[in-house]
Amino acid sequence: MMLTGSWSRVVLSVEFILVIEAFAVYEVSDYVFVSDRSSFHINCGGSEVAIDGKTYEEDRDLAGPSKLFISPNNWAFSSTGDFVDDDRSLKTYIWTNTSRLSMKNSELYMNARLSPLSLTYYGFCLQNGNYTVSLHFAEIMFTNDKTYASLGRRIFDVYIQGKLVLKDFNIAHEAGGVDMETIKKFPAKVTKRTLDIRFYWAGKGTTSIPRKGVYGPLISAISVNPNFDPSENGSNASISASNTVGIVAAVVVAIFLMLDLKGLDLHTGSFTIRQIKAATKNFDVANKIGEGGFGSVYKGLLLDGTVIAVKQLSSKSKQGNREFVNEIGMISTLRHPNLVKLYGCCIEGNQLLLVYEYMENNSLARALFGPEEHCLTLDWPTRNRICVDIAKGLAYLHEESRLKIVHRDIKTTNVLLDKNLNPKISDFGLAKLDEEENTHISTRIVGTYGYMAPEYAMWGHLTDKADVYSFGVVALEIVSGRSATSSYRRKEDSFNLLALALDLKEKGNLMELVDPRLESDFNKEQVMVMLNVALLCTNATATIRPAMTSVVSMLEGKAEVQSFSIDGIEPEKTDNWFQYSAEISTSDSHSHGISTDRPWTDSASASDLYPLNLSFQWENRD
Repeated sequence: MMLTGSWSRVVLSVEFILVIEAFAVYEVSDYVFVSDRSSFHINCGGSEVAIDGKTYEEDRDLAGPSKLFISPNNWAFSSTGDFVDDDRSLKTYIWTNTSRLSMKNSELYMNARLSPLSLTYYGFCLQNGNYTVSLHFAEIMFTNDKTYASLGRRIFDVYIQGKLVLKDFNIAHEAGGVDMETIKKFPAKVTKRTLDIRFYWAGKGTTSIPRKGVYGPLISAISVNPNFDPSENGSNASISASNTVGIVAAVVVAIFLMLDLKGLDLHTGSFTIRQIKAATKNFDVANKIGEGGFGSVYKGLLLDGTVIAVKQLSSKSKQGNREFVNEIGMISTLRHPNLVKLYGCCIEGNQLLLVYEYMENNSLARALFGPEEHCLTLDWPTRNRICVDIAKGLAYLHEESRLKIVHRDIKTTNVLLDKNLNPKISDFGLAKLDEEENTHISTRIVGTYGYMAPEYAMWGHLTDKADVYSFGVVALEIVSGRSATSSYRRKEDSFNLLALALDLKEKGNLMELVDPRLESDFNKEQVMVMLNVALLCTNATATIRPAMTSVVSMLEGKAEVQSFSIDGIEPEKTDNWFQYSAEISTSDSHSHGISTDRPWTDSASASDLYPLNLSFQWENRD
């Protein structure tokens, strides 16, 4: 395949993934950005302070391992790494020393930001031109006596706009001792409205003296001033972020691309808008193969004969911008035969385009219960293989990939089928890194009704078991050929699939759920295994649900299906869940009146192919 541009062999680091993940929780509309800014001043690790008529802005975010912080005032920082050898319960990323400092403007040096590996500050929406960057340093962690604390030695490198300006920099040596300031000034040229200043620990100096977790770069303050008259170079007007979503998205993406991308291969390329227009015949309506809540999907043909699917995100969608970045970060690091391939992206002007491999047989949803002219004849061996392969894809995401990922929107519309009916999981716009220590999301719940685990939909508890639940619903759909939601539902199919399955299970008539189109041409033992695995996966209690590797083993007959009791399901939660599910599954409206003090809204219907879609969003505005 023909890939052009600087992304043809870009390398992606864990920092990039976590930067994307952090950005995904920000509501862009909460910020007011300043266009054509010509200076900024930061008191790194400290509170706001006025020095010589300049206000050094507060930088008190506690950070942590691999963290992104975005200030509302046109700057941000990203910190990479963790003090893995630091066994203290509270690791320190801001160091404070107020007892010994006597230098002028000591307010700038009482606090400093510390990073285990790489610390990068960004200024954006700057006027293009020449600037002077002043970096304020003071070694406030070590002592200047004959104690053990005096033996520490800090050495790191500094880059500005990707250029090495300080090599093997030792603060105490340059300042003439500890608790003394040194200010380093450098020229910098801004040509793309963005400035980056990076501090990088190159593995030199001490790592455990006088205590563990003292190595890595340390910076006290940053001051950036123009070497030109700002009034002659552009205006300084404030603009609402809600009116500049495209600008903000471009700036953020530009920031990501300037990160030190290393560690994991990013198997994507950069496409030009000219290439995409040529491939899709200028987005000809005849090549349109899908329509989602965030834009259209087109079939395309590259000059080398590669068939592609192009997802064109709407420039008016703030949610689409977030998911565009999230999708690139998540799926670009993953390689598995049951995950859809992302070939690359295009970012030009207000265009945000994702380029995927083309899947000839559309989605599993359309194949199973779409319009009659699009339904496929899926025999039992094919259905069984599809189900097992979906489970393998999820097992890879949860347990086998380097980054443990929760997809959050597993459903039959997000399972695509290639020309050989091999299933591939798509749409990682809502995916999140699996953080075992943080399993409760209280502000933003996203996904699709009918597939959402009760503990996530009702209380915001998110783990990989939410995906397991969704898989269980998909398995029921594969066996029954009936949809759990209204997206592809025929009028006579107005029912709750999971409730029906549990009812038949209790009555001993579970085989009645099998798709009548299969007639009697199926393996009854395999069907019963799949149905029982599906019910096990959809248990209302998350801890009872199996891991996806266990699901694969059970479906392949390598392990017995774990026993479970319907009576063992928590009755109160189950009743509430069925009531909730019944209400939304029988509604023909896109706005659901659920009894809750939180607003529920539903977006446009899912696209047939490559749907970048939010079926509903629950926001806690307390």
